[in-house]
Amino acid sequence: MKVFADKLIDITERHKEDIAKEWSRAVRANPRTPWFHNVDEKRCIEHALNFYTNLRRIYFSEKPYTEVREYFAGYAEESFNEKIPLHETVYAMIMMRRHMWLYADFQAPFLTAIDHHQAVETINKTIRIFDHGIYLVIRKYDELRKK
Repeated sequence: MKVFADKLIDITERHKEDIAKEWSRAVRANPRTPWFHNVDEKRCIEHALNFYTNLRRIYFSEKPYTEVREYFAGYAEESFNEKIPLHETVYAMIMMRRHMWLYADFQAPFLTAIDHHQAVETINKTIRIFDHGIYLVIRKYDELRKK
């Protein structure tokens, strides 16, 4: 699994600016994320870059759920303080994951001689990270609302 995961993470790290720009264009135009429509492109890109920059540390951590909890609690607090509606915060996260995979899917190293089982395992772990992150964001928003 490490070889495939390394390629995914390497592609994401090497091209994080391009992926973040694509995500920014998409999130600023998507009807499900109207809060982002008038956000400055640079600010939007920085929003995604923050995640893509932290992905290697989260993915390869010996205690990934600790890393996920720390990262996404901060992400939730920042989003809450910016008054991004919860449903848009979650959908923007889903779009971040999607854009990472879309970009990687078009890269030649991904398309050649990758063990299918390793690819599925990497996809599953990435999805688990995001799913747990989404849960944590929702829980943190709830905590912050109650304060």
